[in-house]
Amino acid sequence: MDKKDKAILKALQEDATLTVGELADSIGLSKSACWRRIQNLEESGVISARVTLLNQEALGLNLTVFAAVRTHEHTADWFNQFHKVTTSMPNVMEVHRMSGDVDYLIRAVVPDMKSYDNMYREMISKINLFDVSSSFSMETIKYTTALPLDYL
Repeated sequence: MDKKDKAILKALQEDATLTVGELADSIGLSKSACWRRIQNLEESGVISARVTLLNQEALGLNLTVFAAVRTHEHTADWFNQFHKVTTSMPNVMEVHRMSGDVDYLIRAVVPDMKSYDNMYREMISKINLFDVSSSFSMETIKYTTALPLDYL
């Protein structure tokens, strides 16, 4: 990974719609060299997807919920069911297995409190959970999908 690769990654994280020509011009490469580098970054797994980010509030998804989940079951069967249920719920954006007092942290987006309650009820009807503690975001101070590249 050199400065040119890093520049490609930085530019694509800001705007994945850039053409290879635009990207090549902005970082001082030929189109073919830029294309080869992008292909190498994709093949190596550094670039895992190119997506369009949507504005959740413009879509009426006004409530972001962080649910801290604790369980007393730590079996493969329980985990497989938890994985199946949470990954199939479209409002669940992220699920993290945690260290410490919380076993899993879920980030979900929903239109309103009633929608979250429906999602919560669906989850507990399908998975045996010991405790779910939900917190609701009042304001997003910072949100980014761009990973830091300075350490590379």
